[in-house]
Amino acid sequence: MPSDELQVELQTFAEEIQNAAQQDFDRLAAENSASGDAYLAENRSKEGVMTTESGLQYEVLSQGDGPMPGSEDQVQLHYRGTLIDGTEFDSSYERGEPAQFGVGGVIPGFSEALQLMSVGSHFRVVIPSEIGYGPQGTGGPIGPNATLIFEIELLEIIDPA
Repeated sequence: MPSDELQVELQTFAEEIQNAAQQDFDRLAAENSASGDAYLAENRSKEGVMTTESGLQYEVLSQGDGPMPGSEDQVQLHYRGTLIDGTEFDSSYERGEPAQFGVGGVIPGFSEALQLMSVGSHFRVVIPSEIGYGPQGTGGPIGPNATLIFEIELLEIIDPA
């Protein structure tokens, strides 16, 4: 086969692979959106679950009595993140030490949840994809349009240096 014909064949093959991958991504995005909406609808009706204007759902597992962080604060916390099927994608508990984040430096739903908490609080939050990683996901375990569940313990607000 002449090299120009081979080049055309290779390009056609690459385009077919790319189209198939895009179709898989689009299918997963639609499935995640539908299952996330169903989960949010069911969770909303559970006792103790509150829903904010943005769609964030939260349940206070225990209420702390410390100060509440603002968007510019650094906080120390323990957290566990799962998908709605229970798949854990991140956990400070597993690492054996608390995490430290800037409240304004995380996904919008996580930031909103932190600003609802007092130091010492333990919340369970459900973050719709629109205020999570959205239609792009993370390219890793968090797919497109994934609804996320976090268990968060706010340990302290870090004093600025």
